[in-house]
Amino acid sequence: MKKLLAAILMSLTMFGVEVSEVKAAEFYDVIYREVSCCNSNSQESSWIASAIMYASGEYQVDPILITAVMEAESGFNLQSTSSAGAIGLMQLMPETAKMLGVNPYNALENILGGTIYLKNQLNRFSGYGQYSVTDAVAAYNAGAQAVIKAGGVPNYAETRQYVMNVYNNYEKILQMMR
Repeated sequence: MKKLLAAILMSLTMFGVEVSEVKAAEFYDVIYREVSCCNSNSQESSWIASAIMYASGEYQVDPILITAVMEAESGFNLQSTSSAGAIGLMQLMPETAKMLGVNPYNALENILGGTIYLKNQLNRFSGYGQYSVTDAVAAYNAGAQAVIKAGGVPNYAETRQYVMNVYNNYEKILQMMR
């Protein structure tokens, strides 16, 4: 548990958040509670929450955003697949996983790959002003070129709903922190 708390503290410090060990544990606890709402296996939920915190620290991506995206993508189902061929917790397409050098069927690699892909989108759209995170989330779903071409969230019903789902998940988790 000490190692996990250290990883959480490190990841939050990278976001400029000054927190105590107690506050770091609260981040983990909130993420764990959110995961366990969808995944009733307590061991899997604990592993997923720990993996989110690890990926967050490793790639400096907000752990609440990773959690919100994962919930929208797979509902925290380790065996999730989509009709379009997306795989795992972060619903990586095989081509994307190959480009990132991860095995999408390996749960940890899937989370790390999804976090890298999300970080890439956040970096790509960082100059887009107040909607940069929204555009990055849309790009995670629809692809960066669709967002660039549309000048923001493309007018695809699925992508618009996806962005709202991620936003609602994020807000729900954030409320649990208060």
